Amino acid sequence: MVDLNRLVRRNVAGLKPYSTARDDYSGAVGVFLDANENSIGSVTERKFNRYPDPHQRELKVRLAEIKNVSPERILLGNGSDEVIDLLIRTFCDPRRDRLMIVPPTYGMYAVSAATNDVEAIAVPLTPDFQLDLPAMLALADQVKLIFLCSPNNPSGNSLAAPDVRELLDKFNGIVVIDEAYADFAPGKSLLPELANYNNLIVMQTFSKAWGLANLRLGMAFADPQIIEWMSRIKYPYNVNGLTQEMALTALQRVAIKDRMVATLLAERERLIKLLSELPIVVTIYHSDANFILVKFQDARRVFDYLISQHIIVRDRSQMVHCENCLRITVGTAAENDIVIAKLKEFKN
Repeated sequence: MVDLNRLVRRNVAGLKPYSTARDDYSGAVGVFLDANENSIGSVTERKFNRYPDPHQRELKVRLAEIKNVSPERILLGNGSDEVIDLLIRTFCDPRRDRLMIVPPTYGMYAVSAATNDVEAIAVPLTPDFQLDLPAMLALADQVKLIFLCSPNNPSGNSLAAPDVRELLDKFNGIVVIDEAYADFAPGKSLLPELANYNNLIVMQTFSKAWGLANLRLGMAFADPQIIEWMSRIKYPYNVNGLTQEMALTALQRVAIKDRMVATLLAERERLIKLLSELPIVVTIYHSDANFILVKFQDARRVFDYLISQHIIVRDRSQMVHCENCLRITVGTAAENDIVIAKLKEFKN
């Protein structure tokens, strides 16, 4: 086990968190005169005049049942981006500590690091988008946090689990695995490993498979001590009441989510087949996500052409190992047909 107390920032370890109006009373019924809310009501038909549960207790209990973890191992954020920011603020002192990223990867790790004035050391993935363990371990003693994304964005592949476990065994710091797309890669989540590694943090989201990107709700699963530290520094009412309500509704509809995932996976395979038949396509990379990384002969021309046809994809050509690559989200069957039809009309 890793000594977590050695890693946490001193000011966080000694911080007395802000006490909310609902910390002393968690009941649903009462005369609430403690938080200076508008006691009459709201200007909307539905009443939103009361602050939400700052600890999202009911949502965490239900989520714990589905994820097979204890509620004490769960932190909920205003999207995964808040979780990323909280992790950096919990463990990294500005201008002193460093973290590691493994490009090509999700851009917010580096953005959040820069926002917090924390240096991000980049150790690129191998050309087949797997961890370069020797290079990472050679620099491991210089960093406190390592951010991994699996399935990886933008490449779409899952990182090899034995490599991640070896990193957890050998790195005396915090390993964060962003599993935003884990629902599209059944059986590949490392969430069950929480019991074996107290330095593992798994991030997931409601934005992708659950179809709730507009609500902004991210999840972190970790050792209870890490969750307690992060909870000290999060903003008191970071997850609004409507988001909590809708997430609880979503968690009653797991079967619907599973059907949507199955449909998207079938469409992903169909889209891959159709793309592979186009002469302008050079390579289609393996995907465990709801998107595909595609290498074209001239990605920028294809990108500009698709924009002119009101089709928006992401140009990832400037990222390491992604030259001439576009990232295409798997759409509905009708949307995918439109993309293929337009690409067939592209004049190379």
